[in-house]
Amino acid sequence: MKSIAFHLNCLCQGGAERVVTNLANRFASEGYKVYVATEWYDENEFVLDPAVTRVHVGLKEGDENKNRIAKFFLRIKYLKQFVKEYKPDVLVAFARKANYRALTAARNSGTPVVISIRIDPIGHYDHFTDKLQIKWLFPKAAGCVYQTQDQRDFFKPYLQEKSRVIMNPITDKYFGAIHPEVKEKAVMHHARIVDFKNQPMLLRAFLKVHEKHPDYVLRVYGPDSKDGTWQKLEKIIADNNAEDFIFLMGASNSLEKEIPKGEVYAYSSDYEGMPNSLLEAMAMGMPVVSTDCPCGGPREVIEDGVNGFLIPVGDEDALADRICRLIEDKDLRESFGKKALEIEKKASADAVFAQWKEYLESIVDG
Repeated sequence: MKSIAFHLNCLCQGGAERVVTNLANRFASEGYKVYVATEWYDENEFVLDPAVTRVHVGLKEGDENKNRIAKFFLRIKYLKQFVKEYKPDVLVAFARKANYRALTAARNSGTPVVISIRIDPIGHYDHFTDKLQIKWLFPKAAGCVYQTQDQRDFFKPYLQEKSRVIMNPITDKYFGAIHPEVKEKAVMHHARIVDFKNQPMLLRAFLKVHEKHPDYVLRVYGPDSKDGTWQKLEKIIADNNAEDFIFLMGASNSLEKEIPKGEVYAYSSDYEGMPNSLLEAMAMGMPVVSTDCPCGGPREVIEDGVNGFLIPVGDEDALADRICRLIEDKDLRESFGKKALEIEKKASADAVFAQWKEYLESIVDG
């Protein structure tokens, strides 16, 4: 394999985008010719290495005035032109619509397509139109990468047999994080502020924590996704006069310095693929409490009561209870934090890159 192309919507600040950026930059540093084919540019994006070639394959000027069906076929056309012009040895698609586009556009091109499932298949790959596209397109995939075993089990055996489960790589800067001798009395969280991460539940749970431990604060780091979730959080804070103990910190480029200042880390998602934020918190040695959300990402890395706590999705009482348990038990916090550090063995950038490299090389050679 000499060249590799990744296809996804954009490189905005999200989980799949982060993984693609990390992989693209790493493959480029190893001497591969790397392309990233995106549908559009976003205001706040991850940065590609200059050695990576980014190609726009989305709609062009004037295309937005066309109807939905016409735009669908234009997207396929532009991606097909990209494959024909650049001739990558393998095309790796990330996320649902990108998977469908890549398999359609690369037909009869001779370029093998590896798809990647980045979200809970239930609710995202089980609609009628999805079932039709999966039946028609997925058998044409040369392979598939999942984040969790639960994702893999959702699909037919033919797609399981030629697939791999590969965890998201954790950015190196989160390993070896320095913890202050005296911690802030704070619960920490970092993630994009968006509906499915259910930060409103986290805030409501912390209101209960604060009743019991009024000297503790909650710090929520992450950019606004502009879907209205940020405004919901502001309303919860205002309605409960919580301005002095719940803080929306916004995006930060120094999370490896900020998160370890707190005593406890909490994660509240309703569903995820493999939550990068949770992996990063564990890499920083934080004692974590997380929802046991589908499709099994937190369960892949947390053994309940051993290196963290798992709670039912949406259960703010359970979240508040586990946070309080960690606040009240320093020995348990330290034990969870030390065991969380073991995530490096299977989710460091080196470990994950080696798995992707071996798998994609086997696809091309096969």
